[in-house]
Amino acid sequence: MSSRAEFLGRIRQQIARAPALFDAAPSLRPARPADVADTICRELIERWPATLERFQREFERVGGVLHRAASVSDVPAIVGRLARERNAGSVVSWHPSALGFDPGPGMAAEKLTCHMMPTDVPPSGTRHEIRETIAMTPLGLTGVDLALAETGTMILRSAPGRPRSTSLLPACHVAVFDRAVLVESLAQVSVFLEAWHAEEASGAVINFITGPSRTADIELTLTRGVHGPKEVHAIFVERPIRGG
Repeated sequence: MSSRAEFLGRIRQQIARAPALFDAAPSLRPARPADVADTICRELIERWPATLERFQREFERVGGVLHRAASVSDVPAIVGRLARERNAGSVVSWHPSALGFDPGPGMAAEKLTCHMMPTDVPPSGTRHEIRETIAMTPLGLTGVDLALAETGTMILRSAPGRPRSTSLLPACHVAVFDRAVLVESLAQVSVFLEAWHAEEASGAVINFITGPSRTADIELTLTRGVHGPKEVHAIFVERPIRGG
């Protein structure tokens, strides 16, 4: 049997063969992260088209599919088409206060049953029923807190009305976002993480979603959907979701 040193040595050799996608360096911890986050948002007002282009390239490279909608009123039609292609009749959704719009009427027009997540923390018995419903629903609809162009990653925070199971249990995850959540680099993401930590109660889960779920066994046989959705779709809304 190989020694621990030999085992780790082989891992280092394999890592050395794979070129890095980008240079990695530690980021300084900002003293006032909210102010730095505001500055990042202002700077990206002019650069968002290029940022979206890079996000789409990296997102599709890892197996995601990007759709574009003129406004949130067009989102249900896209979700409806995805549902019909998968013979699905229902969707589970974040609460409208978390999404920034109410998808219920549009989903009804698409003849889809929409299971809306409650904003109040349900009792333990009801919580189990909600999880069962989410697990049995083919499509999960969520918002996005940050869309990271550098790796095509969507970052989602859990909270009442926006449980993480909505993006993890359905076979197809559909996320809706606009230009306001686009960021260019992981260094910028770290600033927002610091700002969120400073302003929110501890305990929220933050998910980094980079394409569909992938799992490989010891023989490197790749399987999708074992630990999450088999498909990940993103809908970019041209018109701001909130306030316009």
